[in-house]
Amino acid sequence: MQLGIIGLPQSGKTTLYKALTRADIATDMSTGQMEVHTSVVDVPDPRVDQLCDIYKPKKIVRAKVTYADIAGLDGSAGRAGLPGVMVNQLAQMDGFLHVVRQFENASVPHLAGGIDPLRDIQTMDTEFMLNDLVMVERRLERLKEEHRRGVSRPRDVIQAEIELFERLQEVLNQELPLRHYEFSAEEDKILSSFGFLSRKPQIVVFNQSEDQPAVDYTSPHPHTQVASLPAKLEADIIALDPEDAAIFLEEYGIAEPSMSRLIKLSYDLLGVHSFFTAGEKEVHAWTLRRGANAREAAGVIHSDMEKGFIRAEILSFQDMITYGSTAEARNKGRLRVEGRNYIIEDGDIIEIRFNI
Repeated sequence: MQLGIIGLPQSGKTTLYKALTRADIATDMSTGQMEVHTSVVDVPDPRVDQLCDIYKPKKIVRAKVTYADIAGLDGSAGRAGLPGVMVNQLAQMDGFLHVVRQFENASVPHLAGGIDPLRDIQTMDTEFMLNDLVMVERRLERLKEEHRRGVSRPRDVIQAEIELFERLQEVLNQELPLRHYEFSAEEDKILSSFGFLSRKPQIVVFNQSEDQPAVDYTSPHPHTQVASLPAKLEADIIALDPEDAAIFLEEYGIAEPSMSRLIKLSYDLLGVHSFFTAGEKEVHAWTLRRGANAREAAGVIHSDMEKGFIRAEILSFQDMITYGSTAEARNKGRLRVEGRNYIIEDGDIIEIRFNI
């Protein structure tokens, strides 16, 4: 699961990246050159700590999110499109954190001459939409030529794909990002390899000064979430020793750093949740798409478990906390045996029975 941190120059996206990842890199990545820094971050989940209190495991593995700070976007590519190396990097991301500048700082001028968060959102959306439109038009040309020749695939299959891409073209010509469009499962399968940038889900992060109110903004597009936070303050908190950070948070009445909430929001953005395997050897949080079944969860743990799946023993996290052990939960009839089609719930503790 990988999220790209994007934004116009001087938006503070590298400051946000440092706050999220504790990475020690230069804050100024606004040279306009293509540059990427990547870090893996644990997903904060107090349930892992509670399971560790019960099992006292030798090893703890938390769910992960990978963040990539991507420099080089400045809103100037236009109809010519983004450089290929940039598109390839962006296309690898599962979604984006789009950092939008709200803070005022006379010593760090905005490249557009003034602070206007909604304008900056539109600038980045337009950059991605134009790039996608070029890709769609090129694909349509190839499809129509393929349909004319009719030698590689059935014409009705090609025609269905032409109609899909014509709908994409229509959406983009209306200046709507592709995440505005709801795709069917079949359409999603067709488009999965194209990496359209405006289709990817995103969190719009308003980077504000610590005394600024949040921007009153609700995205008109699906698959877009919104957060507001002071990235510089958060980065300063992260740089403190844990004890000093706790004192600072208490003094300012902050329940938890915004970074923790943003990491959780990142996890939610991509439609995934956690299930657990737990024992004295290891407590492990696994990432699984919502709606996936027990057999798919087995495959996340190991491909052999998916191939040889027999059944899954399931205990909800809440039942584990209530009864304090697997044995007691079994005695109370709370440990369930489920087949391959059982839909895994967030927080399920599972043990896979399999045979290879």
